[in-house]
Amino acid sequence: MISQALAVQLKEAGLVWHTSVHDFFAIPDRDMDGRIFVLSDMMVTMELLRGWPAMMFHGTSEWAMDYLLTHEAVWMPTESQLRENLEEELAARNGRFLQLQRQDEAYACEISLGGKRVQFTAVDPSEAYGQALLELLQQPIA
Repeated sequence: MISQALAVQLKEAGLVWHTSVHDFFAIPDRDMDGRIFVLSDMMVTMELLRGWPAMMFHGTSEWAMDYLLTHEAVWMPTESQLRENLEEELAARNGRFLQLQRQDEAYACEISLGGKRVQFTAVDPSEAYGQALLELLQQPIA
């Protein structure tokens, strides 16, 4: 999963979140830094039942926060969502995704844009995709 800092940068650069069940998100500036939430259509919690860990299914949940507008949250896209958005942005710019390669202790995402090969390296493949996507979002479409 990408860092919350990169997710914020992607949001500020214009990455649009079309919400879907199982999407991950963070809620900045509400004393919940570091907590990751997931969109779900059913509330499931872990509790002990007769001393055994059990998954408890709840139809509804009450929380002090009744609602949150999506623009107040920060989408934490998965690796596959990042790659999909990266490929869409590359197509809009006549670029291509070339490869994601495992290096010694990192991953390198290589793209072709304007005839030039550009590489983005990070410890996690999601971060490498995210860095490449951020670079594209910060450039105007020619």
